[in-house]
Amino acid sequence: MSRIVVIGAGAMGLAAAHRAVQLGHEVDLIEADSVAGGMAAHFDFGGLSIERFYHFVCKSDEPTFALMRELGIGDKMRWRSTSMGYFMKGRVHPWGDPISLLRFPHLSLIAKIRTGLQMFLTTKTSNFASIEHKTARQWLEGGSGKEVYNTLWRRLMDLKFYELADDISASWIATRVRRIGNSRRSIFQEELGYIEGGSQTLVDALVSAYTAKGGRLHLSTPAEKVETENGRVTGATAGGRFFPADAVISTIPTPLISGLVPDLPAASKAKYDAIRNIGVVCLLFKLKKSISRNFWVNIVDESIEIPGLIEFSNLRPVSDTIVYVPYYMPVTQPKWQWSDQQFIEEAFGYIRRVNPHITQADLVDAKVGRLKYAQPVCEPDFLDKLPPIQTAIDGLQIADTCYYYPEDRGIAESVRYGRKMAEAVTR
Repeated sequence: MSRIVVIGAGAMGLAAAHRAVQLGHEVDLIEADSVAGGMAAHFDFGGLSIERFYHFVCKSDEPTFALMRELGIGDKMRWRSTSMGYFMKGRVHPWGDPISLLRFPHLSLIAKIRTGLQMFLTTKTSNFASIEHKTARQWLEGGSGKEVYNTLWRRLMDLKFYELADDISASWIATRVRRIGNSRRSIFQEELGYIEGGSQTLVDALVSAYTAKGGRLHLSTPAEKVETENGRVTGATAGGRFFPADAVISTIPTPLISGLVPDLPAASKAKYDAIRNIGVVCLLFKLKKSISRNFWVNIVDESIEIPGLIEFSNLRPVSDTIVYVPYYMPVTQPKWQWSDQQFIEEAFGYIRRVNPHITQADLVDAKVGRLKYAQPVCEPDFLDKLPPIQTAIDGLQIADTCYYYPEDRGIAESVRYGRKMAEAVTR
């Protein structure tokens, strides 16, 4: 069997390494961080173990369920009735079911009918090849109309992608609509899932299963270079140490690939360099009071510079109110340079705008996490722009979350792609 080096111990890297040792390979999993899990990893938030970046599970996430069953933690999956709202013109409006749509006061009747029909048909569509050439804005305006786009979508897109908002793929946004739209108990009730104990439960089970089969995990070991000879990988240098390998699987962000693999052909490097990413400053608040009954509140208000609030404790029951506030943006935005405290003060002010009953005394704690490469910018025909997973260098596979396209980032896709790459190692 082969000696394999897996670079990156996020969910995809863990899944790849675990599958590789199952297949009998000798595996070294290297990770720059001091903990495994990547975006799924937890931290201690005043005695509460919780994800650094929010995660939820949908009913279509079968690769996650299959892996959990395999690891003996299938009974840790929990489902909960959830709801969504829109904060607009000073109040939170219910959203996400036919009655809420009909009662929504800020759309005309024809606009409600058009958007309801488009969203329903999207949940029933298995393939979005017919809209692959379109932007999200073109698709939404063509189906639901400009009134709907301007009322419900424009502000959200602008606050996530800024100057890139009109470059986003219709297939990407439609796949997100389908995933959430199909995670329901009925047409009237959304139902989302969480893993008991959080995503760390899955991370810990994967690490335990991997190391129990002889896999080696090297934390605080940043990858420096993929080594090659005569067009084939020979291993990787990480943390000042050489790890010999017959095959290397890289799961780190594609913008880092050109530096990590200097021996790639120039044309391949150019393709990786052309994949755009935006960053995220993700705030986590612990409050004494709930903001609303909703898990997710989209915010459409020209004076509020966040696209929404995720009241995570309305999904996973914990002792306090836990709220995520994500600021997505290209890292070229001046706001990216703000201090943690500037973000906390602004975001808490927005929370109080959404629920004026919350006071300064209700703020228990706040933390700020940052990722420079949090969200790939997937434009129309994005698949045509991706280099193959199997690179021009024999034995080297490369993929990150942009390869999930048109699916969005998620543990299920991480598991699927990680296992797929491990199974592709033949030497």
